Amino acid sequence: MLSSPAAIGAALLTVLHLLVGSAVAGPLTSPKRGLVYVPNNSTRQDDYIWTQQPSDLTWYYNYEASPSPVYSNISQSSFEFVPMLWGAPDNLSDTTFLKTVRSLVKDKGINISHVMAFNEPDGSMGAHGGSNIDPDKAAQVWVKNIIPLQEMNLRVGLPACTGAPSGLQWLKAFLDSCSKLVSTDGKTTNCTFDFVPIHWYGNFDGLASHLGEYSAEFPNKTMWVTEFNFDNQDLETTQAFYNMSTEYMDRLDSVGRYSLFGAFRSDVSNVGPNGAMLTAEGNLTDIGAWYLGRPATGVSPKPTSLALHTVAPQATVALLGAIFATVSLLNF
Repeated sequence: MLSSPAAIGAALLTVLHLLVGSAVAGPLTSPKRGLVYVPNNSTRQDDYIWTQQPSDLTWYYNYEASPSPVYSNISQSSFEFVPMLWGAPDNLSDTTFLKTVRSLVKDKGINISHVMAFNEPDGSMGAHGGSNIDPDKAAQVWVKNIIPLQEMNLRVGLPACTGAPSGLQWLKAFLDSCSKLVSTDGKTTNCTFDFVPIHWYGNFDGLASHLGEYSAEFPNKTMWVTEFNFDNQDLETTQAFYNMSTEYMDRLDSVGRYSLFGAFRSDVSNVGPNGAMLTAEGNLTDIGAWYLGRPATGVSPKPTSLALHTVAPQATVALLGAIFATVSLLNF
């Protein structure tokens, strides 16, 4: 015999509430979040998505020394641009980066306060995006371009190495070479830095361990996780990683900023379609919406996937309980 219509209706509404509520689950907003700006010339309209309000992003970098023109109408205080010296110039005495940043500050009046140097210098060039620089050569470029910016009171980050063990080895060799270049009269002087950029592609346990390793190596230094994602995973795994990693980094005082590598469409993503923040049509995925501090969209990165993917693990348990409760009310 069936239970009362009111009881059945209440149970079904509970299920519906859980379905809808789980779709908006995600980390709280955070001032730490930034944009890794990697534009696609065929979809330049996507560039505006990241700064349309509401947006949780407070800073960005583009692997270059100069800010991106598309964001020129936004003040530096609202959306801070951080210049990067991506790799080493052919002429190690070249100071183009220094001159460019100095001009941004002195000639254009842009309040540049942070700079970064060398993108994955321990990694290979090409598809992997590494700048592949010898530590000795990188130290020479640093002395010519970065130290003068420190003298202008800009805060500087160490080179952003890969998440491989070679990263720390490279940084140690770099700092040793840099120290030799600035030491004089038999007195050892160390090259200084203000924060440590970090890259990570892998699971959450690996990220947490990697952050711990860098904290131990560089105590009392702030870390910026300037590239991270769990690449080429299924949607549930990718979303779980995003939620755990952002919640974790938001709680860590040692992490000053972070930027998810995924500001592109799923059909051109080099971290897998589920790691992208936009669908192939240019719509925000759940992760993309969460990253901007918005509710989930229920839009799948891949058209064939079901929107139910937004159910978080803890919501799934509650959802199943409500479904079972509904079945019991039907009392067949």
